[in-house]
Amino acid sequence: MGMLWHLHLRKRISKALEPYPSRHFWKWLLDGVVYTVGIIGPVMALPQILLIYGGRDATGVSSVAWFSWALMDIPWILYGIVHKERPIIITYTLWLACNVLIGIGAIIY
Repeated sequence: MGMLWHLHLRKRISKALEPYPSRHFWKWLLDGVVYTVGIIGPVMALPQILLIYGGRDATGVSSVAWFSWALMDIPWILYGIVHKERPIIITYTLWLACNVLIGIGAIIY
């Protein structure tokens, strides 16, 4: 992993990419917003999860749809890992967990 990290740093330097976190206030603020939205989005699925598991009722919830969404999260997680993009990794890992929980709940109930 050390070698890959070194290549990542060289890529940033050779392409004149900005350091992370950015030194510019607005870009730094946007970085924070991305992390916040990346966490809030999956948290907004919690009421659906609580409704399914708390009420033991998944009427109208398609397990195929939710597992399909979960499947679509995997390439994003891999992309985030390969490119070392922490916001993408965090967001799509949380979405994967939510989508799988809802899909399982749809099958069980």
